[in-house]
Amino acid sequence: MKPKSAEATLIINSPLGKLLAKASETGICSFEFEDVRKPLSELPEILFDEKKNKHLLKLQKQVAEYFSGNRKYFDLALEPNGTIFQQKVWNELLKIPFGKTRTYKEQSIAVGDLKAIRAVATANGANPIAIIIPCHRIIGTDGSLTGYAGGLLRKKWLLEFEYDNSSKEKQLSLMEEFDK
Repeated sequence: MKPKSAEATLIINSPLGKLLAKASETGICSFEFEDVRKPLSELPEILFDEKKNKHLLKLQKQVAEYFSGNRKYFDLALEPNGTIFQQKVWNELLKIPFGKTRTYKEQSIAVGDLKAIRAVATANGANPIAIIIPCHRIIGTDGSLTGYAGGLLRKKWLLEFEYDNSSKEKQLSLMEEFDK
């Protein structure tokens, strides 16, 4: 499969800082915090064209809903560029529910190779689509917050945000059951 090149870009503000989104005509190619790969100010001027596509507009809407606590799952066409192994790891990340975590060991088992823990961690670190492909939901076997390209403070914030919002959903569900 030939990687698609991004045709459009969009900067999206979030409570955790600015994210740069890139998309082709068929899906989202990347969504990264501004300070992860290169600060936005150091990127070539061409990235800041005003051309938007339907995938970026949908991403912008869904990210706003996510950060307002009204979206638990993303419904976006994704086209991250990576090796077959990385794609496999990223597809497994998409299966981790909102508000839940998985250890690197569990992720390795889900990918089909317990001994691939380091390779899984490396693939997680190469994930070009932050938040949407939720590599922040992977934690150490001892429950520690280890490794996140966006930084451990952002990882902690995202996990707490998702836990708090999933807990509210559970509380409302229990209250509805009680009221019956």
